Amino acid sequence: MSLDPIQLTRRLVDIESITYNEGAVGTFLAEFLAGRGFAAEKMPVEQHRESRSTSERFNVYAGTAGQTPDVVFSTHMDTVPPFIPSSEDESFIYGRGSCDAKGIIAAQIAATEKLREQGIRVGLLFVAGEERDSAGAKAANLQPRGSRFLINGEPTDNRIAIASKGSLRAVVRATGKMAHSAYPELGDSATHKLIEALHPILAIPLPVLDDVGPSTLNIGMIAGGYAPNVIADHAEAQVMVRLVGPSDETRRAIELAAAGLATVDFTLEIPFKRLRAIEGLPTMVAAFTTDVPWLDNWGEPLLLGPGSIHVAHTPHEKLAKKELFDAIDLYVQVARRLLNGPAAPS
Repeated sequence: MSLDPIQLTRRLVDIESITYNEGAVGTFLAEFLAGRGFAAEKMPVEQHRESRSTSERFNVYAGTAGQTPDVVFSTHMDTVPPFIPSSEDESFIYGRGSCDAKGIIAAQIAATEKLREQGIRVGLLFVAGEERDSAGAKAANLQPRGSRFLINGEPTDNRIAIASKGSLRAVVRATGKMAHSAYPELGDSATHKLIEALHPILAIPLPVLDDVGPSTLNIGMIAGGYAPNVIADHAEAQVMVRLVGPSDETRRAIELAAAGLATVDFTLEIPFKRLRAIEGLPTMVAAFTTDVPWLDNWGEPLLLGPGSIHVAHTPHEKLAKKELFDAIDLYVQVARRLLNGPAAPS
């Protein structure tokens, strides 16, 4: 039976799989792929200590039994919140994960079936946790299958990414002394210290690469204190930097900006990654972070997928049906060219 990628995308979108809760969609995929003649298996992924989910957590690998794949398609099963069920009109599929990355899963499965019919040795790897800490990719990297190439799927508008920015997360914490706000001299405001530290952090000059663009910094969350009439004894901010190279200088600059006012705890780093291009195919730079740096044991990576990152993580997430079908043909073309024809490095 031929695969309907639109209906498969909608079925996947309608299974809620916010990070840490990927079990149901993973079970569906393992059973679906086994029913289509794949040897499908689950790779356990440890549940995060901060998670409240009781969901079983695992990656799904599918291929041909006893065969080492030459190329593996991979993307992630988890989504950001909130859950948004699927819908469609003549041109688009809507819903959480439609482009990031459940439509990509459907396109990769369809492309894999076409390649298998052509005798290409190909596998599929769908992982948990990309939207938080790449826990699934890190677990998968301990169990490679000998593939020469990994084609990772993210919304790149069906263009080959020549680079993927890294990310550096930091928590900036200030402490103080609680007091009645009518008598500020009796307290020591942690929120005031935090604000004073964040101003120079925002002003830090960040690196720029001519062919990639700038590193960027975002203060995404701020919390602290108890009430407007209480001097706060604690406050913190969460900062994310999009990296275009090593993080050493940026780390030192953040620590220096906060010195004497707050402490800095670097909680996560995903490195910047340059990637190969394919001659004659349009390219882009992924300003976002992907699982690619954690999957180096799965072969030389490429980054490619349908959909726009500009609608991912928004209430209006969508994927053009035409782009979904174009991606299937593009994945087949890229896999064949990697294995049979010359490819130009970026």
